[in-house]
Amino acid sequence: MDSYAVPYGIYDTILNQGAIFVGDSYDTPAFAVDGIDLWWRIHGQKYYPNARELLILADSGGSNSNRSRIWKWGLEQKLCAKHNLTVTVCHYPPGSSKWNPIEHRLFSEISKNWAGVPLESYEKVINYARTTTTASGLKVRARRIRKEYQKGQQVSDENMNNLSIERHDLFPNWNYTLKLD
Repeated sequence: MDSYAVPYGIYDTILNQGAIFVGDSYDTPAFAVDGIDLWWRIHGQKYYPNARELLILADSGGSNSNRSRIWKWGLEQKLCAKHNLTVTVCHYPPGSSKWNPIEHRLFSEISKNWAGVPLESYEKVINYARTTTTASGLKVRARRIRKEYQKGQQVSDENMNNLSIERHDLFPNWNYTLKLD
């Protein structure tokens, strides 16, 4: 591989299905939002055609950080505006991401599947993710995102001030809803 494989995963707890998007530049908020948007277009709309709301459980760091302006703005632009969805995000507090189901129901199973195997190509990464299954019926889909993401993108103060964000009463920095009227 000429560069690093950057995985972003989505785990649907209802259907016991995972979706892994493998990028080849950086793990940025824009990459994470594009992964969720792609999941919604390919899988979410198919399995939940009448849904108007989406709940995202996310870590508090990395590409979907609770502090990231690009993350929040991207969710509003790509999911709320484009798909007419109300998006509620609940971040796990720092240090508690181990309780996130994606870690022990999806990524741990993928890690077991490719344990000890040199991941020498994107195809190998994607194939091992796709062939991951469990006795409880986990299915994983994987796809490469061939787009170059840049670090350090900014969202203007004006765009942030126009963000349709409603912070929740309980832990408002970690729990919020994005909704366009």
